[in-house]
Amino acid sequence: MACTRIPLDAFKDTFSTAIELSSVALGGEVTSVSDEFFAEAFHLLLVEPAPSLKGQFGPKGALFSGWESRRHNPTYDWCIIKLGTTGSISGFDIDTSHFNGNEAPQVSVDVLYSPDGSAPQVDDPRWKELLPRVDLGPSSRHLFTVPPSEGVNYVKLNMYPDGGIARFRVYGLVSPVFPSDTSVSFDLAHVFSGGRVVYTSDQHFGVGSNLILPGRGKDMGDGWETKRSRAAGHKDWAIIKLGDAGYLSQVEIDTAHFKGNFPESCELHAVHSTELVPDVSDENWTLVLPRTKLGPHRQHFFQLENVAGTPYTHVKITIYPDGGIKRVRVLGQRAVDSINKDSDRAATSNVNEIAGDGGSSAAPHEPAPHPGRSGLGPIIPALPLTAEAFSPFGKVVQAYADVNAVPNPRHTKVTGANQGTATKFHKLALLEASYPPESAATTGLSVYRCKPIAVRPGGEWEVKVLERHPCTNQAFVPMGGGVGLGDALEEPGSAYLVIVAKNGADDKPDLASMRAFIASAGQAIVYDTGIWHHPMAVLYKTMDFTCVETQIGNGDRLDCEVVDLDGAAGFYRVQIPI
Repeated sequence: MACTRIPLDAFKDTFSTAIELSSVALGGEVTSVSDEFFAEAFHLLLVEPAPSLKGQFGPKGALFSGWESRRHNPTYDWCIIKLGTTGSISGFDIDTSHFNGNEAPQVSVDVLYSPDGSAPQVDDPRWKELLPRVDLGPSSRHLFTVPPSEGVNYVKLNMYPDGGIARFRVYGLVSPVFPSDTSVSFDLAHVFSGGRVVYTSDQHFGVGSNLILPGRGKDMGDGWETKRSRAAGHKDWAIIKLGDAGYLSQVEIDTAHFKGNFPESCELHAVHSTELVPDVSDENWTLVLPRTKLGPHRQHFFQLENVAGTPYTHVKITIYPDGGIKRVRVLGQRAVDSINKDSDRAATSNVNEIAGDGGSSAAPHEPAPHPGRSGLGPIIPALPLTAEAFSPFGKVVQAYADVNAVPNPRHTKVTGANQGTATKFHKLALLEASYPPESAATTGLSVYRCKPIAVRPGGEWEVKVLERHPCTNQAFVPMGGGVGLGDALEEPGSAYLVIVAKNGADDKPDLASMRAFIASAGQAIVYDTGIWHHPMAVLYKTMDFTCVETQIGNGDRLDCEVVDLDGAAGFYRVQIPI
């Protein structure tokens, strides 16, 4: 098997758009090893570079961050590694940092595919050599490329005859696993779906490829973070190639662990392109999420715009002016008619077929309609309520477990209260009223006992009516319950549905701006003055709410204006999560 040794300064050009298939961040693990007397083999797969432990000793001798075996092996030592996901391998980074005089002189690499995922033995006849025996040197990184392999999920690192290796990184492309049902929405950007971060404007503190990793990470080190900007109007961006062309619907932007260095705001563009890295100035980039404020240390959920009926292959997330993001999740459905047919997909086609990707020559399709039903309006996903996503419509009032994770932290005051037994989050929303002086409107507290609407998890709720309050904002505060406490609910509900829309140019609800959220019993909402909203709609169990508002109280339209929506073309429907 041929291989090419690559100089270290060519690393970015060679591997920047590849995936580190062996990383523990993807689930890579050592399954067996011939000998690890001096240093355990799990170090090989760690994300962070190997530190120097010079001068530190343990019971067996000098300490090293890497894999080190005993001396005087008459044959060779080996380590079997399960990759984080099945993929086509194109190269290796074999690092002997800090091993000087005890480094492995030579290595080779074998690979195989285990259909059921079970760990192979060292003498398994299915092992095939991918990297032939090559020389290594002391305390240095050694880069090699190989012709792309078929989809494999195990590698065997052989070192001759013994010694130490600090890190071992296997690069290639993921063999994506897609839902067999093309109407199912999933994260098209996820690394296991074949997503790749193909460009970043800056990755000074954290690499862009972290954006599509599984999970929410462990600290700021496993997100994407750019350096501080000093120029006015600065922005940074990352381009993600989706695992397949798809019809997009929503995005999750997670700033977990970024508390004082999250971006002020972000926006998202999408494009359909046959290029691996589309030109950032391409006029075909479509704005699918307008510039939106972000908050610290939390998941943000946004419905996308300008996506109906158009398949996209790439998304570009732009942050202002700089900062860190942990993950980006782009939810949508595969556009089976627009399957990418580039060489990187072809390299793993055998695994795609196993995963249910048989390809299709069908005509382009949008997200699947409901079978047997016609005349249905658009579907709006009900997303978890966050202050940032709700900000165009009102305020979210809640406590925060981490006082450094409040919205707009430079302006939100947080203090201790009640002799140290409480934390006070000051003025998360203000009361507003603009009634004419002669109206005699007054501000007060009311209580709503709301029965649940007739919808089940995974079901849909038709939006037939909206209302607004032209002269006041309006707050709803869940009240909870209590057993044996008079008229309090003994088993109150824990979630309610919030449906909102902006006012249109015709002074009616702008249905294109309609959004839906799922709020918890720990979240109060404040509708801004004049914002159209659905009457209170609780889910599954009755809930009590305190309502804070200003009213005349005689049924005047200044108090409340109600509009019955036209369902001739089908009512808008809110999709309730399962």
